[in-house]
Amino acid sequence: MSTLIPASDAWLAQINEEILDPQRPIIDPHHHLWRKRFDRDYLLQDLWADTGSGHNILKTVFVECRAFYHRDGPEHLHPLGETEYVSKVAEQSAQNTDGHAQIAGIVAKADLMLSREPEKLEELLLDHKRISKGLCKGIRHSGARDSRPEDLLIPGQAPAYLYGREDFRQGLRMLARHGLSYDTWHYHHQNQDFLDLAQAVPEATMILDHFGTPLGVGIYRGAHDAIFEQWKQDIQEIARCPNVYAKLGGLAMPDNGFGWDKEAVPPSSDEFVRRQKKYYLHTIECFGPQRCMFESNFPVDKLSLPYHVVWNGFKKMVADFSDNEKHAMFFGTAEKVYRL
Repeated sequence: MSTLIPASDAWLAQINEEILDPQRPIIDPHHHLWRKRFDRDYLLQDLWADTGSGHNILKTVFVECRAFYHRDGPEHLHPLGETEYVSKVAEQSAQNTDGHAQIAGIVAKADLMLSREPEKLEELLLDHKRISKGLCKGIRHSGARDSRPEDLLIPGQAPAYLYGREDFRQGLRMLARHGLSYDTWHYHHQNQDFLDLAQAVPEATMILDHFGTPLGVGIYRGAHDAIFEQWKQDIQEIARCPNVYAKLGGLAMPDNGFGWDKEAVPPSSDEFVRRQKKYYLHTIECFGPQRCMFESNFPVDKLSLPYHVVWNGFKKMVADFSDNEKHAMFFGTAEKVYRL
């Protein structure tokens, strides 16, 4: 009997569920595009295959992933290659007549420590806006860093205590002056550092990606319960910062340690809910639905489960919420924060 390769199309196709609440409008505010990562491309047709798998995904937001960079010219402008490529793809998505999701926003990359040479950061931010024809809504400069990067499938590359650097904080202030939001990605043990940052730069609109990425591999394997207890307190404190919004998703990365990427069959939406619902409901309780937005984090979370299962799981988690609250989390908060 042959064994299917996890994350392959055949492996993912083993789970096929009826779509719940199929008419509900959705903005997916967090996905990537790239070539040849995890042994496969993820381009517009791949995105459309996922967003067209049954749920009513109307718009999406691309989030930087160090893809399609320029290789020539000034180094600080290399991320413009990604914005240039995705802007063209977004234009193509807007011209489709088949009801496919439209890439309506871009969260680009900029090295915020360039604020020590403010003319360079200013040039980069203005070029992101110009090249994207207004689609650039924000910037992500990840703060993720762990003492054991060799244990992680996707190790962060940030310098130590990036969030505490004054040149980084000055860069955030420049973002705020440009009307751009800031997406953050870091690990659970950096949540207190992020709290300090959010309090230090209250004028910047910040989006906490992936719940602060609770890790569950390497030295964190088997420590889910202990990490969860500290994480609960951290999220409660971060939520007191009115400038911070929460993305609900991105917990099915292999580094989260739930192990689905190693199973013979992907999880069902019921299994997904059973294992992770407590993270979602605690964050919603702390932030409130008006400051929360569901995200797919595809194709990274595609290493663990199919797209339609992710959104079925989200809908099951908040089945008891009001229609207005559901609309905020599935559409309204993302529309407001990213000005879509």
